[in-house]
Amino acid sequence: MKFAWIDLRTVPDEQRESIVDAAIHAGVEAIVDDSPQTLRTLPPTVLKVLAGPHDDVADLGDYVLLEEVGDERGITEVLSRPRPQGQTGGAVVNVTDDPSLTLACQSASRLPYTVVQFKDPTKIPLEIVIAAADKAPGTLICRAEELDEARIIIDVLEKGSEGVLLAPRDANDVFRLVAAMRATTSPLTLQKLHVTAIEHSGLGDRVCVDTCTHFEKDEGILVGSYSHGFILCSSETHPLPYMPTRPFRVNAGALHSYVVGQDNRTNYLSELKAGSTVLAVGADGRTRRVVVGRIKLESRPLLTIRAAAEDGAEVTLIVQDDWHVRVLGPGGTVLNVTELKPGDELLGYIATDQRHVGWPVGEFCVEK
Repeated sequence: MKFAWIDLRTVPDEQRESIVDAAIHAGVEAIVDDSPQTLRTLPPTVLKVLAGPHDDVADLGDYVLLEEVGDERGITEVLSRPRPQGQTGGAVVNVTDDPSLTLACQSASRLPYTVVQFKDPTKIPLEIVIAAADKAPGTLICRAEELDEARIIIDVLEKGSEGVLLAPRDANDVFRLVAAMRATTSPLTLQKLHVTAIEHSGLGDRVCVDTCTHFEKDEGILVGSYSHGFILCSSETHPLPYMPTRPFRVNAGALHSYVVGQDNRTNYLSELKAGSTVLAVGADGRTRRVVVGRIKLESRPLLTIRAAAEDGAEVTLIVQDDWHVRVLGPGGTVLNVTELKPGDELLGYIATDQRHVGWPVGEFCVEK
């Protein structure tokens, strides 16, 4: 999981106490300041980071000393300098051109901590530093000027830098940054569903979800007619006899259907549009957030799949009535919907809550 470093050096005095309290409460990794006195007040759960050498370091305990380096000699000095007990060395590298980018790569590969600051808004230099530090044991932190930039940094090269350094405007910025750091998706517990009936349902509107991501062969999205039950619809990563594979697409279902997204929220397929997000779900229950590039809503013959979980929970999915539409079974088995028959096993997800505008809510509701 990514972590947040909070920089107090430019924070106004009237905001410092509330920001420090928020940082401690939110569980940030580290607080950076040029005042040893501030760092002394921090609990042991927060890493103390002192920006620049300082004479008053007695009783500071364990901390990181960050020093700006401008050439390879500076990195060597950080590595070789004798250190008092509890002090760990780190560097700040300002990347303004190709030589300083090379220096940042060297620092990230050799030092325990490297903070990089970029002059230009492009993230190509960060990609290069991340790649250079990929196998190194040290920690790479990138400075962000504001929260939106922090969110971008997290996703650079899919893995991003390990940490993001931000000077917050107020306590709310601290909580928003930490939430962004933790915006991972939890695995889901999928269940075996047994097909109970297959019905040809006539003409209706179905939705293909085209994403900005390649799906794995055992991935799809969870779609269902009921807010409590979903079937894992396969992506078009598997060869078809009459058309090329489209590994970004899921032929998902009728427009009224629910699709599972991040934070246990659902959307109707009809609500999705370019820029929306859904969960890609693997046959083993792993999940990841994917961005929708577009949806295609077209009238097609429809097929209704009825299935049941071991506890009797009923699940229904209405899809296009065509052989090339597929769902996934146990172990990632690919099943053509027009060949399904009662007794066949599918993979699905049973939710325990009803929904109100997509959010889970504990209320009485009957769907059938």
